[in-house]
Amino acid sequence: MRQFSIVTRINIALACIVTLAVGTMLASYWLSDKTDSDAHAVNVAGSLRMQSYRMAWLTQQQDEQKLQQAKVQFNQSWQHPVFTRFMHNVRIVAQFEAAKQHWQQLEPQLAQLSGQPAQIEQALAEQIQLLEQLVSYIQQDAEQKVRSFRTLQLVALLATVLLSAIVIYWLKVMVQQPLEALTQGAKRVAMGDFTHRLSVENNDELGTLAHSFNKMNDSIAYMYGNLEQRVEQQTEALQHSNTTLRFLYNTAQRISEHVPEYVDFNQIITELKPVVKLDELELCLFTEEGDKPYMQLVPGGSGIAPCVEQNCGDCLSQSENIGCSTQQYNYLLQRERKKYGVLVARLPEGQQLARWQQQLLASVADQLALALSLKSEEQQVRRLALMQERTVIARELHDSLAQALSYLKIQVTRLNKATQKDDKATIADVSAELKQGLDAAYRQLRELLTTFRLKVDGAGLLSALQTTVKQLTEQSDLQIQLDYQLTNVPLAPHEEIHLLQIIREASQNAVHHSQGSELKISLQHSSEGISLAVEDNGVGIPQAAEKLNHYGLAIMQERSKHLGGSIQIKARQEGGTGVYFSFAPEYLLQQQMA
Repeated sequence: MRQFSIVTRINIALACIVTLAVGTMLASYWLSDKTDSDAHAVNVAGSLRMQSYRMAWLTQQQDEQKLQQAKVQFNQSWQHPVFTRFMHNVRIVAQFEAAKQHWQQLEPQLAQLSGQPAQIEQALAEQIQLLEQLVSYIQQDAEQKVRSFRTLQLVALLATVLLSAIVIYWLKVMVQQPLEALTQGAKRVAMGDFTHRLSVENNDELGTLAHSFNKMNDSIAYMYGNLEQRVEQQTEALQHSNTTLRFLYNTAQRISEHVPEYVDFNQIITELKPVVKLDELELCLFTEEGDKPYMQLVPGGSGIAPCVEQNCGDCLSQSENIGCSTQQYNYLLQRERKKYGVLVARLPEGQQLARWQQQLLASVADQLALALSLKSEEQQVRRLALMQERTVIARELHDSLAQALSYLKIQVTRLNKATQKDDKATIADVSAELKQGLDAAYRQLRELLTTFRLKVDGAGLLSALQTTVKQLTEQSDLQIQLDYQLTNVPLAPHEEIHLLQIIREASQNAVHHSQGSELKISLQHSSEGISLAVEDNGVGIPQAAEKLNHYGLAIMQERSKHLGGSIQIKARQEGGTGVYFSFAPEYLLQQQMA
């Protein structure tokens, strides 16, 4: 049998209550409408008695005018429309007709009995009795309607109470009790009792809700029962992921801080075994042209070297995940098309690597390839740095000692010719030149040694300049001021060397030839480049400066050309000599090109 939903049932109950209330009100209205003129009818019927007495009295008085008026009024009362409401009541109609006919018979007799009060009163007694009976019937009819109205109200009240009780009982059974069961079940679930089940069998919304509640309880019980196991599995997975990430981080940190040596590779592979959960790992390192490993790392010292027996060159030429045997996985250590080796993983027959194991091994292989690539690049950088340092030393020797020795060689040639001619004046002049040249060459040698030591042991150009100023101050009485404004300028090593040598050469000239008391060294930078000024307050540069310092000025000119700058050596208007040099450093040229 089809069952209505709760909402439909509630709507039906409400419709029944509303129908009962509306029906009761309509019936009450109908009954009240029927009793609307009953009191008026009683008054009119009662007035017929008074009018009967009045008609008898006026007949005795023989006042025709008033008697005619009384007759008209009396007839109007007999024909009053209020009596038409009782046409359905046979008893009232019969009594009304009897009283009316009796009056019609009595009215002529009243005129004949004029002057006989006793006979008139006796004749009126029957008429009055008929009218009183009519009034009584009308009153009884009105009372009967009132009793019907009361009965209707009582029946409506009882029906309303009964219907309300039925609805309340139905709501209690069909709504309240299932809701209380659902509430109690929810409380028990909240307390952790997932075994509780509801037994609501109604095919309505609450039944559906109870069924869903039971299914939800089953699901929660199942999930709660497996929650601890799932938490353990997730915890284990997170711990393993954390271990894997920590291993990759430590490996990357080792590579970033310093390039690992091969012993570190052995440690990395040893730490990789428990992380990747494999017992057999092997790292083979190759040269770029070799077909056999120059180093093979097998963690644990098992002594097994199957890849060597099968020629690791074959492993190196094969692609990833294709090994020398069925259960062997090879991960090439390759970077920028250069192969450094292979990381080999072996499993027992019938087993396969999981995806996360393959990803981890591939990541470790990439990091090891990066480490070997960085090591190779570092070695290449060292080679280039050594070659550049040798080039700088050769250029410094060429710019200083080589020129000095060439000059001395020329002077020796002059000395030989003067000796053959026995030219004592030339011999004396050449001897002086040789002495001066040897002193200058020795000074250049000391300056070069000092410069190289400054570059190796010092803290850059500023430290070298401060040391130079200290040395020059100790060698002379000059007050030397250093204005260094290049702290935010990144100079290349060869730029520092050439700049330092120009400053030292200009300062040495001032110390030996200016005869002044002050020397100012100024280094400034701007958007156009770097400018150097070495100024003294001495006697000024002579006209034959080349003769006085024949190769010192040439050395400064040569170094300025190496830096692509321009140098000017001139006398100052306020006295003394100024050496002015400017050039554009490499960082500025790169910035302009970008």
